[in-house]
Amino acid sequence: MTAASPRTPAEIAELLAFYASAGVDDALEDTPINRFAEAAAKTAERRPAERASAAPRREAGPESRPAPEQVPERAENPPAPLSGLDTSNIPDAPARMPAAAAVPDEAQAAAARQLAASASTLDELRQHMAAFDGCNLKFTAKNLVFADGNPNADLMLVGEAPGRDEDLEGLPFVGRSGRLLDRMLAAIGLDRNSAYIANVIPWRPPGNRTPTPHETEICRPFIERQIELVNPKVLINLGGPSAKTLLNTSEGILRLRGNWRVHTTAAGIAIPAMPTLHPAYLLRTPAHKKLAWRDFLEVKAKLRAVAIG
Repeated sequence: MTAASPRTPAEIAELLAFYASAGVDDALEDTPINRFAEAAAKTAERRPAERASAAPRREAGPESRPAPEQVPERAENPPAPLSGLDTSNIPDAPARMPAAAAVPDEAQAAAARQLAASASTLDELRQHMAAFDGCNLKFTAKNLVFADGNPNADLMLVGEAPGRDEDLEGLPFVGRSGRLLDRMLAAIGLDRNSAYIANVIPWRPPGNRTPTPHETEICRPFIERQIELVNPKVLINLGGPSAKTLLNTSEGILRLRGNWRVHTTAAGIAIPAMPTLHPAYLLRTPAHKKLAWRDFLEVKAKLRAVAIG
């Protein structure tokens, strides 16, 4: 039985939402393919053959049986194996797979720590991250999402991982969440020219899934070194994953938010950090925007105190 094609706008929107949640976010063809019409055509082609095979067969007489010499003999030499076949143009051939893809493990995390520690500038850190092949997320993402804003700013904001829009543009917080974040910054008199924005994970996880603990540990040295090189006066952790990773805590974001914490760099510099709700969460739960507003007012007061002090 073939499923009915969606016809109403609501049915189409529901189907597109299902595709997006499954990670299907890019079109492979310029024009849509009607799979329902293809299925109907195949069914129509199959029916005459089925009717013909179902017709009663007349038992073959002696005159209709092939003579012994007419029966083809089995070849003595079987065909040669296809080991020499060129599979470079076959989609599923191993040559098409990313040869450098790595399984997340402690060895890759150690390599990331070594690379991050060797970066003396943000540009050098970005080059190291672009060349690093130790995180499997790199091979499913379109772009490295390094940072946006002013690296000399007093305020740095760190989210969890890029989404679809961020992956396409190579910049953090450029979709709906980014527009809300821009309004939140404007509410305390700031913008992207007076703040610096990055993510714990610089590559988009496929289908926007949650990064695994191994993937997070591999990327942790890069964001920690990035914070150390920027050396902001105040840090904002956007969402629970950012707060848990950079503040070394297991508490939930609703318990963490609104309370000042400290992020300590490898050099021992203590940076006051404010955990708050991620803009994506606020889009799903608008009633909690007032909580984030209170957190940003605390940040504004802290930045003023730092400037005076």
